[in-house]
Amino acid sequence: MLREGFDSAVRENALRIAGQPRIERGEGDELCYVATFEIVPDFGDVDVAGLEVERPVAEVTEEDIDRMIENLRQQRRSWSEVTRGAKEGDAVDIETWSEVDGERLPAEGVERGVTVVGSGAMHADLEAALVGMAKGGEKDVEVSFPADWRVPQLAGRTAKVHLKAEQVSEAVLPEADAAFIRSFGVKSGEMEQFRADIRTNLERELKHALMNRLRRAVGEQLVAAYAHVELPPNLVEQEARALVAQVAEQARRQGRPSEPPANAHENFMEPARKRVLVGLLVGEVARRHQLMLDRKRLDESLRLIASTYEEPQQVIDLYRNDPQLMAGLQNRVMEEQVIDWIAQRARHTDTQLTFQEAIAPQA
Repeated sequence: MLREGFDSAVRENALRIAGQPRIERGEGDELCYVATFEIVPDFGDVDVAGLEVERPVAEVTEEDIDRMIENLRQQRRSWSEVTRGAKEGDAVDIETWSEVDGERLPAEGVERGVTVVGSGAMHADLEAALVGMAKGGEKDVEVSFPADWRVPQLAGRTAKVHLKAEQVSEAVLPEADAAFIRSFGVKSGEMEQFRADIRTNLERELKHALMNRLRRAVGEQLVAAYAHVELPPNLVEQEARALVAQVAEQARRQGRPSEPPANAHENFMEPARKRVLVGLLVGEVARRHQLMLDRKRLDESLRLIASTYEEPQQVIDLYRNDPQLMAGLQNRVMEEQVIDWIAQRARHTDTQLTFQEAIAPQA
């Protein structure tokens, strides 16, 4: 009764609700209630033709496939000890200790680890010092560490770092033969099929990356054009809190669990405002132009998601039997449709990118 009564009141008053209403018991009749909610702001004329959008364009080349095969070989590499001096690409087992303003770190003993020269895992000056060092070699290096260095005792300070090479090993890459290919699930072991599978995976990754770039390009234009619109404050705060939760979850998965303070969302209000603004505008464009979800595009997106798993049909069934999962996918596909629709009608220019440029993280 509550749902039907509320929906009826919304229709009768031609209201467009933003977010979820807060329902409280009213006074008097036990069936009386008070609904408090925010409404979608009036955007006026949404003229997407006035936007200027750069559309990223890229394709997967044979060189990209070659690079991926080389990366896969690198992932399966083994190591063989050598007696020569270390060079880029070698793994060096090292012992280190540092001295800062007369203080030794660690106070006793040494720190041990393994680094690959040129990987960027260590300070650049230390990696450079490892070049040419053979097993048993020792060296002192003066290093100025940046203020945001991951070791607090060294951050923003200059230290003398003592290096000792315990072992130097060179990488041994496996041949891209039939056995290697079969290890990636290509039963035939044929290079042609292996390359075809890699191309499919790279094209899927590229499509996702290009859409993210287009979404950002369109979003920036929408934010700039409608920055003056007053947004529902509670909706913005909810989005900010959701962003905090995402960051906390990502930290947990990386083994860095932490409890964000109660006011952590305040630092996310500006990105939250932009996300809410773009989301509402995308919904407004879809409503005004009666854009409907493309079922073919939805099925294609679902198949692409499923193709990354060993049992694709199980994943498809999981989505189709879980209303929440399917609703999330439908919302994402609908947003992509509207973004494409806006980009096609805006003043746009195509920007050619390489595959590597397209998939690179955006600042």
